[in-house]
Amino acid sequence: MGSASKISDSEWEIMKIIWNNPNCTAQEVIEQLKDSQKWKPKTVKTLISRLIDKNIIGYEQSGREYKYYSLLNEEECRKIESKSFLHRVYNGSLKSLFLNFIEEENLSKEDIEELKSILNERKSKP
Repeated sequence: MGSASKISDSEWEIMKIIWNNPNCTAQEVIEQLKDSQKWKPKTVKTLISRLIDKNIIGYEQSGREYKYYSLLNEEECRKIESKSFLHRVYNGSLKSLFLNFIEEENLSKEDIEELKSILNERKSKP
């Protein structure tokens, strides 16, 4: 389901709520967003509809209520989004991505040691 790479920033906000509250209703999503977003209920419902159309979430009807659940877990969506970002911004070059972050960020000694450890561990894997 490669369409996860097409999740907008607003749709990610909806997904975070659905991942944390499986089988929630649109009203519950609206309620959780009311303090952080100034979206109208119709906007939230439109975003939910888009996620359904993209096969990112599904729903079950219970009487007059719809309960929404994720078809992809958060890790799967992150992996798809990461690959899309890597190809879109760095032309697929993982080395260029890392070099950019390492050169631009102030890394602590602990960060550097952790990165070395991760790379050494990766190097020893077949």
